[in-house]
Amino acid sequence: MAEGGVEHHLEALEQLVLWAGFLGAWLLVAGPLHQARVELGEEELERERYVPAFDAAGPPPRTSAWWWLVPPLRLYLGHRRKERWQREVWMRLPHEDFEALASFMSKARGWLLVGGGAFFIAIKETHELVEGYEWATWVFWVLCVAMLALCLTNTVLGAFQQRGVLEAHARQVEAGETAQ
Repeated sequence: MAEGGVEHHLEALEQLVLWAGFLGAWLLVAGPLHQARVELGEEELERERYVPAFDAAGPPPRTSAWWWLVPPLRLYLGHRRKERWQREVWMRLPHEDFEALASFMSKARGWLLVGGGAFFIAIKETHELVEGYEWATWVFWVLCVAMLALCLTNTVLGAFQQRGVLEAHARQVEAGETAQ
């Protein structure tokens, strides 16, 4: 009896660990998405301020389609031209716009790396859960898509909720100021 109880206990513990790893990993995806939205939303970027630099630089130069005959060289040339064009746009920006854009890009890159790493961990933990329960492979794909959709939905709904609270607060302050 003790032996059966131990097996049952280990089974329950194994299930707890599988579910904890799965849920924890997907929380690690949702967290960076949320924080990226918050931090990047706080950046003082006004798209209109960058339009003159884009217009002055003109459209990015095109790489001839003939280079696809040698794909690695085509990719290298396309990347090099794109970098040259981006550098030209960046150099045309006023100093404060340059700093704001550099800050934004740095934060975006950082959150992309954190979120990407978390996503890979979540994929692994989802696989562990599916393997642990010996579910079919399609369950893995359904769980991955559903959890990613849930993480993205959480981020979008958080943005809408925050915007609604800010607008309600602004209306309340405005009403309070007019009443005095």
